[in-house]
Amino acid sequence: MGHLVSDALTVMRRNLIKIKRVPDLLVFSTMQPIMFVLLFGYVFGSLAGPNAGGYREFMMAGIFAQTIVFGATITGAGLADDMQKGVIDRFRTLPMHPSSVLVGRTLSDVVNNVIVLVVMSLTGLVIGWRIRGSVLDALIAYALMLLFSYAISWIMACIGLKVKAPEIVNNAAFMVIFPLTFIANTFVPAENMPSALKWFAGWNPVSTITHAARERFGNLGAMGGDSAAMREKIEYTWALQHAEIYTLAWVLVVLAIFVPLATRIYARAVAK
Repeated sequence: MGHLVSDALTVMRRNLIKIKRVPDLLVFSTMQPIMFVLLFGYVFGSLAGPNAGGYREFMMAGIFAQTIVFGATITGAGLADDMQKGVIDRFRTLPMHPSSVLVGRTLSDVVNNVIVLVVMSLTGLVIGWRIRGSVLDALIAYALMLLFSYAISWIMACIGLKVKAPEIVNNAAFMVIFPLTFIANTFVPAENMPSALKWFAGWNPVSTITHAARERFGNLGAMGGDSAAMREKIEYTWALQHAEIYTLAWVLVVLAIFVPLATRIYARAVAK
């Protein structure tokens, strides 16, 4: 375990140094969230009319959720790129724990997500978003989102190890991530959707992480008050009523399945 931790931290440092030496990676990973905040806040917010400010508070948790899910694709693309360029083959010649490549890769992407969340939060504050809960609640919301993105990173790691080129990772992930992030309560209240989509959104983990963050930030009533009737309308499934528990359970299940799966796929890939 000591070797795994040490080697994983070394791999994480290597990936972070790569971002430092290729600043375009960080620039574009932060510019896209800023663009989303401004576009969704002012374009979609214009549909809310006098309640545009309330909509901007409502949508920030959704923007956070969408960004960290899409940001997890960096893990898959990075691993696919290392496989293609022979970096993994060079790792094989070193006396290092085999799982450290995957652990270090996923941990470095958590650091990248921290930077992105900070930039997005500052942008949100500029356009009128406010954290109306306590500091502790806000920190818990951010921690939940980072844990959620970490679980997604392991799914992306499996995809990155199976594809032949890093470009395929984005295309393959987009087919799954796009409907997950939009058939949810990220940008519009899910209770207004057609029945089938409403049911899907109610059990969608993207909805529950968004709802949990929205509640912790104190933005749950931004679109129409926080009365008992409104809360009952929003929390129409068990998953939404227990958003944090459901999200954490989902994270644990994903990690339990995809950490050993990714490790097995990696072992087979480097053995070829």
